[in-house]
Amino acid sequence: MNILHININYTGSALHQTMIEHLNNQSGIVNSVFVPTYDKTKSVVKCGDYVTVSECFIKQDRVFYFKKQRKIIKSILENYDMKKFDIIHAYTLFSDGNAAMKLSEKYGIPYVVAVRNTDVNSFFKKMIHLRRHGVQILKNASAVFFLSPAYRDTVINKYVPDKLRETILRKSYVIPNGIDDFWLENANKRNPESIINRIRNEKKLNCIYVGGIDKNKNVELTLKALSALNRKGWRCTLTSVGRIADKSVYEKLCSYSIFRYVAPKEKEGLIEYYRKSDIFVMPSHRETFGLVYAEAMSQGLPVIYTGGQGFDGQFDDGFVGWPVSDKEPAAMVSAIENVVNNYESCSENAYASANCFSWTSLCKKYVELYNCIKNGRQSALQSTEEEKCCFR
Repeated sequence: MNILHININYTGSALHQTMIEHLNNQSGIVNSVFVPTYDKTKSVVKCGDYVTVSECFIKQDRVFYFKKQRKIIKSILENYDMKKFDIIHAYTLFSDGNAAMKLSEKYGIPYVVAVRNTDVNSFFKKMIHLRRHGVQILKNASAVFFLSPAYRDTVINKYVPDKLRETILRKSYVIPNGIDDFWLENANKRNPESIINRIRNEKKLNCIYVGGIDKNKNVELTLKALSALNRKGWRCTLTSVGRIADKSVYEKLCSYSIFRYVAPKEKEGLIEYYRKSDIFVMPSHRETFGLVYAEAMSQGLPVIYTGGQGFDGQFDDGFVGWPVSDKEPAAMVSAIENVVNNYESCSENAYASANCFSWTSLCKKYVELYNCIKNGRQSALQSTEEEKCCFR
């Protein structure tokens, strides 16, 4: 089976490259990746011979949606014989999904489409004139992939007309991103009893955040919550590992004596910081998924995440951690106290559930869906809600 992957973000991170490498290992699957861009030098990955990176538009085209889309489609047709493909996989609804839909209409090739952070928080939320077009892409797709139940519910309940909700929901699947095999190969089951004794007897708590420092990541909210706990007699600290994207935000964080900054680390070094910590905390304002939550879970860390954003709904509240408001330190304090009071179960559940984010198992799910679509088994796609959530 030949799959054309249209992915405008492919060269921006190693995430999608890792997914395609695992798909390449699936029997009977031949992958071709098309990456539209305005500057092919801006790449953080080494592209294999199955990847075509095309400078098919200019930066200014981003404000002219349909003009940019015409250029993308033109370049795809110049680079590929569309008749050889069985499925088109679009990795964003608006930037990639339009080309998939137009090519599907012309060549009769079914397509699947993913909905990501920029689709929800930029296109649907701010570009009102494109909302109807986004719904049309969803309507015509053979399957729709969401990274989390939270984003699925937001899109379907807020932006999809009543008459189409059931139709789109029936072909919607929650498939999270996977994490690097390194984390699962080096998963760490903790000894919660020793940690609990230290936390409860000494009231000493080591929290960690991994990622860039900017306004969206909302690190100060964590510091405010930990400071409130310290005023209650705790001894809490926050270690932040990652690059400084916004210097003014970083300088503000440094005003907190409990803040510890560590420059970015490769995974081999980062794993030691996870293992020295007790809870992973990231209350981002917006988050498509957040791979670092899953990385932390592989090391037995309970996690605290933003309610209504990408990680929320992956598990029931309290199973591996708790969701919080991105605006209320008091809610964060309560969530941390809940984790401390349920540390043993949260830690064990986090460790055991990290395998949900194995690229090998997730790619098997994609191939299963590809085969259903190719063979016209639409009834097989209309599975139950529980079956559609890969993490359950």
